[in-house]
Amino acid sequence: MFEERSPSEVDSLMKHSVEFRQLYFHHQELDKKVNDAELGVLPLGDMELTQMKREKLAAKERLISMANRIEA
Repeated sequence: MFEERSPSEVDSLMKHSVEFRQLYFHHQELDKKVNDAELGVLPLGDMELTQMKREKLAAKERLISMANRIEA
């Protein structure tokens, strides 16, 4: 996530906002769990995986919105 931003920009956003930092790490955790589930390492049902993907997307959208507000 945030491939278009440099690591220093992401670090700056995390230093600027505790909420952004917490949500960023939550998104990272969800991303790892989704990847593990898709590889079969983490046993999840289809409903659980779908819900986790929705939560991950919502976190990403919120992070993008927060980043845009912080930079403005």
